[in-house]
Amino acid sequence: MSKNTSIKQWKNDLSDGSSEHWEQRYSSQAKSSAGITMSPELFEKLYLPREAAPSDFRKRFANPAPLGSMGSVISGMTFAVILMEWGGATTLVGVAGIFYFTGPVLLLLAAIFEWAMGNFFSMMVMAMFGVFYLSFGVLETPSLGIAASYSKTGNMAEGTASVGYNAAIALYLMVWGCWLFTMWIFTLRTNTVSAVMFLLSFISCFVLGASYWKVSTGDHSMAIKLQKAGAGMFFAVALLGYYMTVAMIAAELQIPLKLPVGDLSYLWPKSDVESAELEKAE
Repeated sequence: MSKNTSIKQWKNDLSDGSSEHWEQRYSSQAKSSAGITMSPELFEKLYLPREAAPSDFRKRFANPAPLGSMGSVISGMTFAVILMEWGGATTLVGVAGIFYFTGPVLLLLAAIFEWAMGNFFSMMVMAMFGVFYLSFGVLETPSLGIAASYSKTGNMAEGTASVGYNAAIALYLMVWGCWLFTMWIFTLRTNTVSAVMFLLSFISCFVLGASYWKVSTGDHSMAIKLQKAGAGMFFAVALLGYYMTVAMIAAELQIPLKLPVGDLSYLWPKSDVESAELEKAE
């Protein structure tokens, strides 16, 4: 019996809805040409069409990615414009809620849902930015007294200007920059918009880290310039995230609005699983 004939048979078995008949028939026949026995579950994963798999959450639940992306965009854009001192803004204390609720709640919820749906990379990105905003929320909460702890007198203003406080945040941001650089490499297999977002993200982390470093050395003039430059790049990241979010929502609502994101996956060799899926589609 040829391979194509076998495939047609189990497709017909599926189409008549007799899953019990399929299990009885193929549990005993699910062997490779090398004689290696496969379980029915493994056979289903390798050979059945993906849309027919009963465990495919994409067919049951809503796409959580726009939810997390929306929270990141709103928080990131607010964070950036305040650091650029638009409208005379000078501190993030007044919008500390974006670091606890708007960003982290939506991002971490989306991360959990992405994990449940088996979307590894999206889960990583959502969780990563969720904890990033939470960590800055801690810094921008005066009642926690983190900055004040760097002052001998317990004065918050003195602690904020201290060498130890600013050097610590600078190092923290640079570590984040290294990790975002690593993630940027992986985004080169996704799409152009995501790749540019992560490129600007890791550069902005290094620039903002340098700004805090300059404060620790007393060079406040250069610190302000670096702060605004880093914030400007982060604002560009938020704008690109806004674009991606609109593109995802339009796709989910089946609106005839095709927003290009620049697919990069075709530049990379296909994995074994992807190649198998392409063969099945043919």
